[in-house]
Amino acid sequence: VQVVESGGGLVQAGGSLRLSCTASRNIFEINDMGWYRQAPGKQRALVAVINNRGTTSYADSVKGRFTISRDNAANTVYLQMNSLKHEDAAVYYCNVRTTIENDWGQGTQVTVSS
Repeated sequence: VQVVESGGGLVQAGGSLRLSCTASRNIFEINDMGWYRQAPGKQRALVAVINNRGTTSYADSVKGRFTISRDNAANTVYLQMNSLKHEDAAVYYCNVRTTIENDWGQGTQVTVSS
């Protein structure tokens, strides 16, 4: 599955960004799609995931601020990030899992300024 992310950039603390992730496979063939992030010197960690039933799960650090959603017609998943904090700055990666594949996007940088 090819995975293409977009939407990263520079935002002030307290601001918002929306990330997009489009998969080359029909979204109904996908088990789940998720967003992970990796800050310098840290391991890649789960931010949010949505499965093929629409069930979502979030890291505790982003609950109430981030929302993951999907557009089935566009094979796309979004991550709406509100009230961004400095600690949210990282490279964000989209992950797509099917029954037999586990694929990653190239990553998109999110930078949070003061």
